[in-house]
Amino acid sequence: MTNHQPHPNHDRGLEFDLSTLMSRRSLGMFFGAGGAAVALAACTPGGSTSTASTSASATATAAPTATATATPTPTLTRAIAECGAEIPQETAGPYPGDGSNGPNVLEASGVVRQDITTSFGTSSTKVEGVPLTFTLTLLDNSNGCVPLAGAAVYAWHCDRDGKYSMYDSGLDNENFLRGVQEADANGQVTFTSIFPGAYMGRWPHIHFEVFESMSNATSAGQVLAVSQIALTDAACKDVYATAGYETSARNFPRTTLQSDNVFGDDGGIYQLASMTGSAAAGYTAGLNVTI
Repeated sequence: MTNHQPHPNHDRGLEFDLSTLMSRRSLGMFFGAGGAAVALAACTPGGSTSTASTSASATATAAPTATATATPTPTLTRAIAECGAEIPQETAGPYPGDGSNGPNVLEASGVVRQDITTSFGTSSTKVEGVPLTFTLTLLDNSNGCVPLAGAAVYAWHCDRDGKYSMYDSGLDNENFLRGVQEADANGQVTFTSIFPGAYMGRWPHIHFEVFESMSNATSAGQVLAVSQIALTDAACKDVYATAGYETSARNFPRTTLQSDNVFGDDGGIYQLASMTGSAAAGYTAGLNVTI
């Protein structure tokens, strides 16, 4: 693939996003009823994960069903203990694919899935890259930090060359590296993906939106939080030294967490994932998301 050039308007900030989001969502809807705040802290990957189907079949068969009682796993116990560390709302960027800026993948049958490494619908293209499994643990801050079962997460990120499905040249008919899941009884969602690439001007990251419910996620409804996951320096250096990530290897040294236009205000301290693994075996990442 050709070298990826910087996206001209990529991640210019929340103010830029709001100007495009107003056509679909009111400002109050974007930040959530009552001005819901977001908190995000690093957690240990693992624990109980979502049981969503990995098939690209109809939405109704892919969503997991949350049970009534959470399982007190070590991951959940730590997440509850760390509940309350706040981060600012972040930009969704100009390539969200949620209908706020162009195409809307959230209305497509098949978007509810755990494995986001392939396109679905009219294409079955599978992206290549170092395996990455990431878990978000959602907690309800207004209710004693209990797991936010039944909420939904839409996650998306670029491929190993820093390109986005649905937007970049040649990828307008692809929708890989995008998916929705419902939080289980532990308030957790887990996605199977690949390690994102690095492109000019941005630290490697994963975008996500948290919705009040699955029905809201798939019908452009209530958004509780918009944020991004920052990947660790050590993991990025390890992955970008492997074959297939040559473009990322050139771009990565040019942006630091401190100079990044999203994470730079605090060095990404509240959005930096806890990561384990290796480029050879694949990586796991985890974050707590307190709402």
